[in-house]
Amino acid sequence: MTFLGFVFAQGLSALSQAAILFFIASGLTLIFGIMRIVNFAHGAIFMLGAYVGFTAAALTGSFLLSLLLAPIVVGVVGMAFERIFLRPLYGRRDGGAYLLLTFGLAIVLNELIRVIWGPQPLAAGIPDLLRGVVIVLGQPFPLYRLFLIALGVAAAIGVWQFLERTRAGLLIRAVSQNAEMVHALGTDVDLVRTGVFGLGCAMAAVGGVLAAPLVTAFLGMGTTVVIDAFVIVIIGGMGSFLGSLIGSILVGFVQVLGAYYFQDLALAFMYFLMLIVLVIRPGGLLGKED
Repeated sequence: MTFLGFVFAQGLSALSQAAILFFIASGLTLIFGIMRIVNFAHGAIFMLGAYVGFTAAALTGSFLLSLLLAPIVVGVVGMAFERIFLRPLYGRRDGGAYLLLTFGLAIVLNELIRVIWGPQPLAAGIPDLLRGVVIVLGQPFPLYRLFLIALGVAAAIGVWQFLERTRAGLLIRAVSQNAEMVHALGTDVDLVRTGVFGLGCAMAAVGGVLAAPLVTAFLGMGTTVVIDAFVIVIIGGMGSFLGSLIGSILVGFVQVLGAYYFQDLALAFMYFLMLIVLVIRPGGLLGKED
């Protein structure tokens, strides 16, 4: 094992961690960027994705198919929640109502998971297709983590292209800038918001499916993750998709390297990074300054 190989493997581990964080944080920042709603249920939605993915993989025998089915199911759940509970509140200036609703959704999802799947953890396991290691500069590295990196890169490029190059992406960006003007031009803004909320939930679900083989699915697994996601969004800038990508990479490196070299201080380093960014740029790296 060479020193260069060890350093490179640590970097790859950080990027694989960043890939999972990116799916969660990007969904959170999309929802905030369009709807100006801080979704406190995002961690529970991530957890629901892990459980639905476990069941889908067990029923179909395919991890890749579960990676498709889980975000669809969870995305539909998110769209239904937005349509029934959030939409009647649009136009109100009281942000506390959104906070209470999404916090309540988190509690409801946690209890539903307990009823449906039980309180015991579910060990998904790494799929056979992605087991094994590859040798990187003399250092063995898990194939599954390389898959996470590749999928994260593909998702980042795909979502970026969707937002920048498609008509739907143009509408989403327009609504984030001036929803009233878009509505006046004849676009169903509520439908755009429903789609964005569903997309954000679906991305969190993908993160849950990807994380389950590494940590197992268990009640409360979204609690820590949603804190990490909020830190990432604050670092990158509220509502900035590119900022969530950069924030995920930074936090991924801090978590992996901090856990290896300074295990007792790894969590503190993440908050210290957030503090430094807020001192230099209060709106986040790519956020708008007030």
